[in-house]
Amino acid sequence: MGLLDDEPVASISAVRYGDNFGFIGFYIVKNSLRGNGLGAKLADAALHYLEGRNIGLDGVLDQQEYYQRHGFTIAHRNIRFACSGGGEKPDNFSFSSLANIPFEKITDYDAQHFFTRRDNFLNSWIKAEGHYGLALIQQQQIRAYGVIRPCIEGYKIGPLFAENGHLAEALFLALKSHTPENDSVYLDIPELNKNGLELAEKYEMQQVFEKARMYNLFDPKLPLEKIFGISSFELG
Repeated sequence: MGLLDDEPVASISAVRYGDNFGFIGFYIVKNSLRGNGLGAKLADAALHYLEGRNIGLDGVLDQQEYYQRHGFTIAHRNIRFACSGGGEKPDNFSFSSLANIPFEKITDYDAQHFFTRRDNFLNSWIKAEGHYGLALIQQQQIRAYGVIRPCIEGYKIGPLFAENGHLAEALFLALKSHTPENDSVYLDIPELNKNGLELAEKYEMQQVFEKARMYNLFDPKLPLEKIFGISSFELG
């Protein structure tokens, strides 16, 4: 946190995942104080904290050149789509609350789609106030899982991981049905997930924002075809 006369004026987060990966987010500087080096000091502190790790971030358009000067390379875009909440939960699939599934099964499935295991993060993420998580079960195995959470405006779904587009669609509808019809629901889809973009088009979701996923050492080649919604722009 950056302070000026004890007032918060800037922020950044640096999260360590496992032994070899980190993620930077919440990089914000008060408009009137930009350009005076405060943000650079915070960025240097975050990079130092994650030194030696492959670091990921989702950079806004006007900051991507800045990140590139610090050694980051664009891997792909993550696009935020929005639609209205509500709707019906599909009745021809088997869904289970994450609260009713052994935690190790959830973390094992999640680790197939993330950079490394993140058990501590998921324990907090799933149980956070207002968060609602579901898994789609077939033959006693998790085939898709996701979490929807309240935000300042509307709700966000993330993560949304699924074996294919058909299962992702079913889980998306199930999570969306948990929200009021007059609220917005947001989903951040990697642009390289063709089925994810088709899902957004099918439900007439509007593109409202995008960021570039960037890494400083290498692209870890996540299975983007199974990632229909990233967890968070700020936390990976």
